[in-house]
Amino acid sequence: MSKLPTRFNAIALPLVLSFIMTNVVSGVATWRAVGLVPDFLHLWMTSWGLSWAVAFPVVLIALPLSRRIVAALVAPPV
Repeated sequence: MSKLPTRFNAIALPLVLSFIMTNVVSGVATWRAVGLVPDFLHLWMTSWGLSWAVAFPVVLIALPLSRRIVAALVAPPV
C-alpha cells in the first residue's frame, strides 16, 4: 500500500485524531444519555457523525494554537 506524501501530514493527523476521539467520546456520551437501548448503535453513529463534522474543522484550527500554547509552557528538549 502506498503512503501519502509528507505534505498531507497537516491534514491526516487531525483527521485521524478527530475521527478516533469523537467516536469514543460520542459513544460514552450516548451511553450515558440513553443507556444500552436496542438502537444504541444507530444513536451512537448519528451522534458521532455530527460530532466529527464539527470536530475536524475545529481541530484544524485549534492544533496550531495548541502547539503554540504548549511551546510557551514546556521547555524545549535539551
